[in-house]
Amino acid sequence: MTASVPALLVTADGTVFQGRSVGAEGMATGELVFNTAMSGYQEVLTDPSYAGQVVVMTSPHIGNYGVTSLDDQASRPAASGLVVRSLAQRESSWRAEGSLADMLKRQGVVALADLDTRRLTRHIRQHGAMPVAMGGGFDEKSLAEAAAEAPRMEGQDLASTVTTRHSYRLASEGDPRGLVVAIDLGIKRDILAQMASRGFEVEVVPAGTTAEAVLALNPTGVFLSNGPGDPEPLTGAITTVGSLLGRVPVFGICLGHQVLGLALGATTYKLPFGHHGGNHPVRRLSDGQVAITSQNHGFAVDLWSLITEEAPARDGLVDPGLLPAIVNTSYGTVAATHQNLNDGTLEGLAWRAVPAVGVE
Repeated sequence: MTASVPALLVTADGTVFQGRSVGAEGMATGELVFNTAMSGYQEVLTDPSYAGQVVVMTSPHIGNYGVTSLDDQASRPAASGLVVRSLAQRESSWRAEGSLADMLKRQGVVALADLDTRRLTRHIRQHGAMPVAMGGGFDEKSLAEAAAEAPRMEGQDLASTVTTRHSYRLASEGDPRGLVVAIDLGIKRDILAQMASRGFEVEVVPAGTTAEAVLALNPTGVFLSNGPGDPEPLTGAITTVGSLLGRVPVFGICLGHQVLGLALGATTYKLPFGHHGGNHPVRRLSDGQVAITSQNHGFAVDLWSLITEEAPARDGLVDPGLLPAIVNTSYGTVAATHQNLNDGTLEGLAWRAVPAVGVE
C-alpha cells in the first residue's frame, strides 16, 4: 500500500474537508453530488451521465469487490472525481480483474478517501449541489479559487461531449423484433445490451442527428438515452424529437425523458441536489404500485408550466395532487404516469394520441 498523501476538498461556498488522495494526481473540479447506492461504484464512475460531476458515495466502505471490464458503462470514466469514506485495501471477488484504487490511477480519476462523507452529504442536502475542487498537494486557497471558478451545471450542454461521433449498429439476439434507433445523449452499455437481448437491432446515432436521418433508417422505434448536464441547451435534440413525435414510437429515459418534456413545450428545472442512487421510491399513478428504482439526474420536467394553474404547495406526505394528471399540448393530451415519493417530482410521461413515453 502506497504512502498516504494528504488532500483537501473545498466547496464553492468555502467549506473545507480533509482526506487523503487515493487516485490519480492532480486537481479535479465539478458539481458535487452524492450517490446512495451500496454497490455499483464502477458503473457510477463510467456512466456518461456523471460527466462534469464529483461523486460522493454515502455507503462507507467502497471497493471491496474490485473492478471488472464487464461492468464498464463506457470506454473510460466520465465522473470528474470520486469521494469515499473508506477505500477497501484489497478486493475479494471471483469476477475481480483488479482493485478500484488501481483503476482510479490508471484511468486518471482524482479520488479522496478518509473524508467525512456524512458531513459532506449533509452539506449538499442543506445547501444544494455545488461546484468543488479537490486534490492532494494543493493548498486551501488554490482549491477555493478553482471551486469558485468552476461552472455550475445549469446551461451546460454536456451531452455533446460524451455522445458517439459516428453511428454504429449492434446485432440483435434471438428472434429479430425490429430496429431501434438510439439517440446517444450519453448512453450506457447495459441499456444497449438489454435492447439487443430482447431481439432488437440497435443503431446508435450522435446526439445531433436530424429527424430526417433517423426516419431514413426506417426504425421500429426511437430511444432517447440517458446523459449528463442541462437538457434545455440541447436544442438540436429537442427539435429532432418534436419532429419524430407522431411519426414513430419514441421512448426516453433520464435526460431523454427531459428532452421529451421540452419537445412537448414544458420547461425543466434544477433539483436542489438531484436523485442519485439505487433506492428511490417511485409510485405508478395508475394503480399506486411503488417500485424502488435506480436514478441519476439533476433536472426534472415541470408539467405545471403547460397550464395556467399554479403548482400546489406540498403539505405533509407526497400525494398525486402535486402533479397535474393531464395536460393539453400540440401533440394531444399527455398524462403524468409516475411520481417520486421522496419529493413529489414527475418521474414519467405518456402521450395519449401518439406512441411516446418517458421515465426518469
